[in-house]
Amino acid sequence: MFLIFGLSIMAAALILVTGSSQQERAGEVFAQLTTDGVTAIGLQNQTVSYYGNSSGYLVSPLIDNSSNTTSQLLPAVVMIHEWWGLNENIKDMANELAEQGYVVLAADMYNGQVATTPDQAMPLAGSVRENPSEAIANLQAAVSYLGSLEGVNSSRIASLGWCFGGGQSLQLALNSEENPLAATVLYYGDLVLDEQELSKIQWPVLGIFGDQDESIPVENVTKFEQALNSTGVPNEIYIYEGVGHAFANPSGDNYAPEETSDAWQKTLAFLKKHV
Repeated sequence: MFLIFGLSIMAAALILVTGSSQQERAGEVFAQLTTDGVTAIGLQNQTVSYYGNSSGYLVSPLIDNSSNTTSQLLPAVVMIHEWWGLNENIKDMANELAEQGYVVLAADMYNGQVATTPDQAMPLAGSVRENPSEAIANLQAAVSYLGSLEGVNSSRIASLGWCFGGGQSLQLALNSEENPLAATVLYYGDLVLDEQELSKIQWPVLGIFGDQDESIPVENVTKFEQALNSTGVPNEIYIYEGVGHAFANPSGDNYAPEETSDAWQKTLAFLKKHV
């Protein structure tokens, strides 16, 4: 409850500060935010080139260091979009997470293309899945980019994705032995059940699922949890009753606001604990 309440207060600060008390310039929004002893005066965002033709959405807290003699390095998250692409919903989620004190890079797996219909999204997602090495290189570059930033603690980088992005978040975890992550979060993404593959993960995993999801059946989620336990991978797996695939997407037919709020609370608590 505490983390969700804190998120609401900070979001309200950004919305309600008006007139001369709020300034907007060059992608910066100023308000008073405080997280874990770090005082931020708002958010700054920009589009950055991090891999080939891929440009991501980078957002970070503006930290007030006036009362500190040293700068505090921040944790970071690679955020991975759904099969729709890097749209405004994902950017909004990146902003929400940045309000909690994280530097967030929302990666772009589609080279700037955004889908608005399933017919548009299917070939885009299919192209990525047909070229897994390229997709992994993209996400590894996102991790490296965050780690190279002056204000980021390179040992505290996690990944987080929904749907298509949830599966990609897991794939990144399976291909990060040389550059380990601090945590992996996936919302109803494609699963890997092979214990030998999952044993490559040396950090905690959070999985969020719905029991009415026909794409990711509960049976597979249970096997996934069992495989993680068998290989000693710390994990938290939550299955929400009565909700289907993509229940956390506010623009979708399956949107479940109460379950989404609870899942986000669990996500924030998990990241705070492990990242």
